[in-house]
Amino acid sequence: MKTNTALITGASAGIGKELARLHAKAGGDVILVARRQTALDELKSELEQAHGITAHVFSADLGSVEGTKRLHADIKAAGLTVDILINNAGFSQHGAFADIDLDTALGIVEVNLKSLMTLTHLVLPEMIARGSGRILNVGSTAGMIPGPLQATYHASKAFVNSFSLALANELEEKGITVTNLAPGAVATEFFERGDMTDMNGVQQGVATAPDVARIGYDAMTRGDLLVINDRKLRFTMNWLVPFLPRRRVLNLARAFGEKAA
Repeated sequence: MKTNTALITGASAGIGKELARLHAKAGGDVILVARRQTALDELKSELEQAHGITAHVFSADLGSVEGTKRLHADIKAAGLTVDILINNAGFSQHGAFADIDLDTALGIVEVNLKSLMTLTHLVLPEMIARGSGRILNVGSTAGMIPGPLQATYHASKAFVNSFSLALANELEEKGITVTNLAPGAVATEFFERGDMTDMNGVQQGVATAPDVARIGYDAMTRGDLLVINDRKLRFTMNWLVPFLPRRRVLNLARAFGEKAA
C-alpha cells in the first residue's frame, strides 16, 4: 500500500494511538483527532521525531454531528487530503439501560455511530473522485451479539459491523476498500472510562492494543472486509454463536458483562 495521509479519530490512546504509530512508521503522514490536546501534541512530537513524517493535530469533540462537521471543515481549511480514514473513536458505559443516564447512552450513539457515519460521508466524495482510498472502522465482536449491561454499546457496534460490510460492497468498484476491525476485549482506557475493569470478561484476559492495531492495519492494507483479532474468538463468533439458542447467547453475554464478585 502506498503510504499517505491517514485521519485517525480517538488517536490519543489505545488502538487509535497504536494505529497512528504504525502508519507513521510506514512513512505516512497522520491527522490526529481526539479531545485531549496535550496527549495529541505529545504523540505528534513522538511520531515526527521518530519517523520524519508530518502529524497534524485537531482537538475535537465527536459527540455531535455538528462537531464532526466542524472537524472536517477545519481539516479542509488546513488544505489537507484524507487518503485513509480510520474511525476509531468510541466508548461504552456499564449498567442496565434503565439505570444509565440518558445523555450518556445517547452520547454512545453519537460517537460510536453518528460520528463515524458523518465523517465517512464527508470524506468519500474526494476518495471517489480520486478513485482510491481506504477506510478502517474499528467495530467490535460486541456488535455480533446483543450485550446485556452494555446494550447501547453492542447495538452501536452492530451498526458499525453492518454498515462497514455494506459500504465495502458499494465502493469496491470505485477503488476504495472498507475494512471492519472487530476485536474482543482490549487493554485500553475504554474499560476504565466505562466502569468495566472488574467485568468477568475483562478479568479473563484481554488483548493488547499494539497487537490489535497491527492486525487491523495489516487487514486494511490487504483490503480485507472483516478481521477478528483472536483465533479462538473467530471460531466462537463464526461457528458457535450462530447455532446456539438466542437465550443461551444472551445468558453467556450477560455472564461476560457482569462484574466479578
